[in-house]
Amino acid sequence: MRLLRKTACILLAVCLLASCATDSINGDSQKLFNEGRTDEGLTMLRRAAQDHPDNHAYRSEYFRRRDFAIAQWLGQADSLRLAAQFEPADALYRRVLSYDDANPRAKLGLAQIETDKRHVRLVAQAENLIKEEKYREAREVLTPVLTEDPAQRDARRLQRILDEKAAKPSVGMMRLRTAGIKPISLELRDVPVHTIFDVLGHAANLNFLFDKDVRPDQRASITVRDAQIDDIVRIVLTSNQLEQKVINETTALIYQNTPQKLREYQELVVKSFYISNTDVKQTANLIRTILKTRDIYVDENLNMLVMKDTPNTIRLAEKLIDAQDLVPSEVMLEVEVLEIGYNRLLNLGVQYPSSVAVGLVGGGTTTTGTTGTGTTTTTSSGTPGVLSLSEWLARSSSLVRLTVSDPLFALNLQQQDGNTNLLANPRIRVKNREKAKILIGERVPVITTTAAATGGFLSQSVNYLDVGLKLEVEPQIHQDDDISIKLGLEVSSINNTIQTAGATTYQIGTRNTNTALRLHDGETQILAGLINDEDRRTANKVPGLGDFPVLGRLFSSNNNTDTRTEIVLLITPRLIRNLVRPDVDVIEFSAGTEVSTGSGSLGAMIGPVSQPLVPLAPPSAPTSRTPTESPPGQSQYSPGNGVQLVPFGGVESQ
Repeated sequence: MRLLRKTACILLAVCLLASCATDSINGDSQKLFNEGRTDEGLTMLRRAAQDHPDNHAYRSEYFRRRDFAIAQWLGQADSLRLAAQFEPADALYRRVLSYDDANPRAKLGLAQIETDKRHVRLVAQAENLIKEEKYREAREVLTPVLTEDPAQRDARRLQRILDEKAAKPSVGMMRLRTAGIKPISLELRDVPVHTIFDVLGHAANLNFLFDKDVRPDQRASITVRDAQIDDIVRIVLTSNQLEQKVINETTALIYQNTPQKLREYQELVVKSFYISNTDVKQTANLIRTILKTRDIYVDENLNMLVMKDTPNTIRLAEKLIDAQDLVPSEVMLEVEVLEIGYNRLLNLGVQYPSSVAVGLVGGGTTTTGTTGTGTTTTTSSGTPGVLSLSEWLARSSSLVRLTVSDPLFALNLQQQDGNTNLLANPRIRVKNREKAKILIGERVPVITTTAAATGGFLSQSVNYLDVGLKLEVEPQIHQDDDISIKLGLEVSSINNTIQTAGATTYQIGTRNTNTALRLHDGETQILAGLINDEDRRTANKVPGLGDFPVLGRLFSSNNNTDTRTEIVLLITPRLIRNLVRPDVDVIEFSAGTEVSTGSGSLGAMIGPVSQPLVPLAPPSAPTSRTPTESPPGQSQYSPGNGVQLVPFGGVESQ
């Protein structure tokens, strides 16, 4: 039995030691996890489990902690991968595999990162092809990306752009086929307009039809040298108040440029614009102001604008919207506010009573009694300062009262030193020219009671007063990546509470500043100097004795208080996204004339509505017409008809 008892004691001691060791390791690992040192904590638990294979507590705690950490790492890695931050995501996935080499989600994430990197390269290649107007090649590059990942955001955006480029407009903007026609020189004096178009039709193998209201006797003169056919047509139309409607590549209808004829021949297009970044009302005002169009409908719920006008005006509206509907700039403001305070209290000296008084109390009765210990007590109750003659003749000791202020004697030995450092470190992400506000403090209720003029009706109202740290910022982001900031800072505190009849008011102490500054991206500016310095010195002395130079310390008590606080503000702007200017052809383009919006300048015609993905086949060369052979340099028309064709480049122009 003695041996069994010894063995049981030994086993119990071993168990207690093992339990203590387990608790120690678990406690140390828990401390590492709380400090964010997850790898070190897992390493400690894994080593303990390997060194003590029979201790299932180590093994259980290790797997529990590992699974929890892996779940966190995988969530962070997925978020980083979706945000296109591939390097940090790759590191987290590999970190997971270092603890669980068979984790399928980590392996899939690494494979997906390689796929995403390839998709990013293909999308960038497709975007460059779109800028070069190689739409077919761009579509071929995007096809495998959308096949593997239909939800790829950038690829879908480029796909929408390609669809818009490939879509045929409801009303086609046809152009006369003038490609391949050499420039000609033409000199016609006082001839019918019909004749001018006949000459141009013969020279370019084109057909010109005339509206019935175009006067056949309308005459004009023209002299051009080395001009393109389409330029000559535009000059003749503009100078004679005419307009054309292109029916096909070889035929155009000429009509008078009057409001009535424009309404008859100009076809209209209805197009819906979905505005992404700007206010749809501002966009509608822009189009009304610049293009003078009237048929506009605005849907604020969808941020959509519907417009009906001519194809030329629609094309101009597209360019205006492309120049305005840009992603706004954003900046991250890193703000650090410190309230550095210092206070010192020194209370040193001897505190004597402030007053000593002797008084007489009479006009009452005297009571004598015996306490439980056998002591006799006499109590006299009466009015202070009132004494009867019999009481004065008796002159009992109970008539005299000695009064001394409390405390009778005190020695003050107190010194306090304190430092305070209150820190607020918010980060504010704000759009360009938008205000952001921060309040770190309290909303103190102020109760006001109102009584009716007639009657006893009472009403109470509660208003809230913001007390604490208030910060207002309004950034303005410039194109050179500088950020201008309008800044307002206020630090307030309640110094005193005042109770009045029916209301509670507060005495507020405040320090504020307002400024405007301009910083570079990543530059830190310090605003300091909001100092509150308070120095109070009080002394309680025995009159006369407390004024001696050294000995007076024994008959005085000094209380010195020194308080100093300072507000320091550090602000650092981090530019997240700046405004990306559109291309040059969107910033500046031809808008036609005041009468004919979007018709192009006299020197150039408006290009096609949209570039087709499949280029049109080149037109066949016009058939040369030579009704009669004539010597080089002479007109093929009879003299006197006012027509002269001048050879260009050694080839007779027809």
